[in-house]
Amino acid sequence: MSTQSRKSFMATSALLAAGVAATALSSFSEPEKKGIIHHVFFWLKNPGSKEDQDKLIAGLQTLRKIKVIKKMYIGVPASTEKRDVVDNSYAASELMFFDNLADQKAYQDDPIHQKFIADCSHLWEKVVVYDVQDV
Repeated sequence: MSTQSRKSFMATSALLAAGVAATALSSFSEPEKKGIIHHVFFWLKNPGSKEDQDKLIAGLQTLRKIKVIKKMYIGVPASTEKRDVVDNSYAASELMFFDNLADQKAYQDDPIHQKFIADCSHLWEKVVVYDVQDV
C-alpha cells in the first residue's frame, strides 16, 4: 500500500470512527421516549348480539386511519382457561400504541375518533380505559 493511499485510508477511517462515536454519544444524551399504551374494553348493551359486536368492530376498524396510532390491535375475548383473575365479560377491545402523550391527545381529538363515538356509542353499555405510560 502506498504512503498516500495509507494516509487516505487512515484519514477516512478516523472520520468514520468519529462519526460513529458522535452518533452513539448523541443517542445517550437524548431523553428517553415514553410511549403510551391505550387499552379500551367495550361491553355491549345487547351482549349476545353478534350483529352489534360486528358493528362495533367495524367502527373500531375505522380508527386505523388515524396517523398518530403506531400500532393497533382489535380483539374479542379469547377462549382461554377460566380462572378467577380472567375477565372475559367484555365484547371487544382495542389496544393502541402511541409515541407520547401529545399523540394520544391528538387521537382523542381526531375527527375520525369523534365520528366513531357518535356512530357507535349507542351500542355499548360500558367502556373501561387503561392508559399506561412506559417507565
